[in-house]
Amino acid sequence: MKTLIVVPARYASTRLPGKPLAKIAGRAMVDRVAGLARRAAAQLEQAEHVVATDDMRILEHCRDAGIPVVMTDPDLPSGSDRALAAVDGLGAAPEFVVNLQGDAPFTPAAHVVAIVDALATSGTDAATPYIRLSWEALDRLRAHKLETPFSGTTLVTDPSGRAIWFSKIILPAMRKEKDLRGMGPLSPVCQHVGLYAYRLAALRRYCALPESRYERLEGLEQLRLIENGLTVQAVEVQPGRIAIPGIDTAEDIALAERLVAAHGDPDGN
Repeated sequence: MKTLIVVPARYASTRLPGKPLAKIAGRAMVDRVAGLARRAAAQLEQAEHVVATDDMRILEHCRDAGIPVVMTDPDLPSGSDRALAAVDGLGAAPEFVVNLQGDAPFTPAAHVVAIVDALATSGTDAATPYIRLSWEALDRLRAHKLETPFSGTTLVTDPSGRAIWFSKIILPAMRKEKDLRGMGPLSPVCQHVGLYAYRLAALRRYCALPESRYERLEGLEQLRLIENGLTVQAVEVQPGRIAIPGIDTAEDIALAERLVAAHGDPDGN
């Protein structure tokens, strides 16, 4: 095995208990995410996928559905910790480990493939995707942040595409935005997509490190990597057919179902 795609799937959720088993347009969320992990693995060299859960109900559901699954400690603090626990639980030693969020059922498989390919060629410790926002999308993000200021993460990179910083504020600030808007349809703002590929050694180091200062302040785990000198390759990707970053509430499920009805179901099987 060269790459292991791990889908962390916790049962406990304050706003949506049993979230991985919640159905979206007739399919359990964990089935959808495992399906996209399987499709991504099929496009990569020597890749496999597994759901990492903390609950027997999810474990039994996955086994009944023929989805590879492993049980992990319910007290693990993050999806990345659960991804490492899955590696160790399987007794595996992949070169790359992907943390594919279990509440992001509409992530395109192409995003997973892109970050694994980037990790293989860049020599960095980790890789993560972003979408460059149009001016219209930037305006929508700004409006959304007036109500929920900690929604949406942006990042800035160096000329080689390595991430310099991530933030819940919109980066970069633009002194001459009016002039920039006249130069083309895309803004210079890059919105982060919460998906990570790690070299196994880097994932082990990340999980062994304490929470970092800015990670705690911003609530962004990827800042622990940067604050400790680990390198992160940022990879530009295109938005999926259904642009909803994650499912956290019953309202999110209702929105997802409306989007599936309007745009078609991207999960073909």
